[in-house]
Amino acid sequence: MTLPLAALTGWLVVASFAAQAQEIIPLYATVVPNSKASDVQESGMESGVIRGVTKPTLEYFKPATDKASGAAVIIIPGGGYGVVVYKGEGVNTAKALAEKGIAAFVLKYRLPSDAIMPDKKIGPLQDAQQAIKLVRENAANWGIDPAKVGIMGFSAGGHLASTAATHFEKAYVDNASNTSLRPDFQILVYPVISMRDSLTHGGSHDALLGKNASRQDVELFSNELQVRANTPPTYLTHAADDKLVDVDNSIAYFETLRRQKVPVEMHVYPKGDHGFIFRHPGWMDPLFAWMKANNWLTSN
Repeated sequence: MTLPLAALTGWLVVASFAAQAQEIIPLYATVVPNSKASDVQESGMESGVIRGVTKPTLEYFKPATDKASGAAVIIIPGGGYGVVVYKGEGVNTAKALAEKGIAAFVLKYRLPSDAIMPDKKIGPLQDAQQAIKLVRENAANWGIDPAKVGIMGFSAGGHLASTAATHFEKAYVDNASNTSLRPDFQILVYPVISMRDSLTHGGSHDALLGKNASRQDVELFSNELQVRANTPPTYLTHAADDKLVDVDNSIAYFETLRRQKVPVEMHVYPKGDHGFIFRHPGWMDPLFAWMKANNWLTSN
């Protein structure tokens, strides 16, 4: 199978499986922005937990033609900005979305590191913006409605997804065509939202901003402080007993969204702790209901 996109001619399809119509697409056609030479080597694909990403990609899970809804979701796995939980939160979620008729793209993004980029704070955001740009610009080729391109993030990936959903007015990647970088909706699963000491997950904070982050950076990447009236409609889900990322992250975001009159729905499980998706097999049912109610997912 080859890529069906004339714009991507010459890009390498690393893997393709007929059952899921998977394609792995390099995120950047040429030079990766905000990168520098290093001896960092990617590892962990075999285990599904990846480190050392220097060449970010999107893995495409195409829904069956008779189920395709036109909606697309870019999935950002978590891992505390130290690893990418690629299989458990990425691939498994993508398969479930594709089964429902949603085109799913798993983002393998660069983790913040002084070893591979001049400015580690913006590296992950650049990859998220580029993913939105790539999917939206090639929507017609993939049978996607460019007005139904959402973003979904887990844990620290939820921080990155919410960053993309609140920082879209400034392009951190080349965007000569002025393609909209605003996700049409955001789905955040036990997300890190804030970088403030009272809320943040310490590991994610230190990995992204460093232990001695400036107040300006802390506030810029505390996404509950960045919500505006044009922030995309939001679905939040968390466990009340999460001991790694406090549920107050989701609650604070919900409250700010509500005050700005941004449509928001939140589901809080009383128990399940961090990573509850691995213990609550039906956790996506209310998500699909929300997507249907908002016309991003049509009934099949």
